[in-house]
Amino acid sequence: MTTRDRGAPPAIGITLFPTDRTIPPAELAREIEARGFESFFVPEHSHIPASRETPWPGSPDGSAPLPDMYWHLHDQIVGLSMAAAVTERLRLGTAVTLLPQHDPIWLAKQLASLDHLSGGRVVLGIGFGWNREQTEQHGARFAERRTLTRDHLAIMRSLWTDEEAAHVGELRSLAPSWAHPKPAQPGGPPVLLGGGWGPKLFDAIVEYGDGWMPISARSSIVGRPPPPPPRVGGGGAGRPPAPGGGGVGGAPTIDERALIGIHPSPY
Repeated sequence: MTTRDRGAPPAIGITLFPTDRTIPPAELAREIEARGFESFFVPEHSHIPASRETPWPGSPDGSAPLPDMYWHLHDQIVGLSMAAAVTERLRLGTAVTLLPQHDPIWLAKQLASLDHLSGGRVVLGIGFGWNREQTEQHGARFAERRTLTRDHLAIMRSLWTDEEAAHVGELRSLAPSWAHPKPAQPGGPPVLLGGGWGPKLFDAIVEYGDGWMPISARSSIVGRPPPPPPRVGGGGAGRPPAPGGGGVGGAPTIDERALIGIHPSPY
């Protein structure tokens, strides 16, 4: 659920796990746009390690089996590219991209190309990841996933905005480099951080996010004591506020909206 103007009725989007057993992304995107929906969001998982050591956070006690749609997903960027090719207005979102598991240089190129070719329709939802063994099979330490997310996003934003991009990070850096095309959206796609609410997530949103993509239905966050309301939406770490102000991506509950005290995301 999103809105572009404060006080305007919320625009409604669709989130789906597009697998090899569902309606193809291009066909679905065409139908979503034809029915007046604003956006189409898709998740990602490259694979699911068969060991299943990490409990699924969508289960109340972690004992429920992980639904097999998690390892039948199409590639996220490929699916959204197919959707972009058959639509004209539909916003194209990731819900979420597991940033620690990616090469940030290639991912920046893919997203910049998609945004450029689609006319500035990309919304980037990012997450730290919940599956330890999946993260580590991508060569990243699970304990460092938040730091990697910060470094990777900084590299990507520099590649999107600077003629000669560079970044010196805690775990990942980028030597001075040239990269085009730039995204159609100035500064690159808006970045929404996904996850259940908590102080670590809210600190990250304030530092480098443009909004929040909450997980409303997960039983793992039910009963968690509320943290202090965050100042979501830009301005942290010396950044200017996001255009139109920051907000919440997704479809928050009334309690979540009251918690943060702001309007839904302008994206």
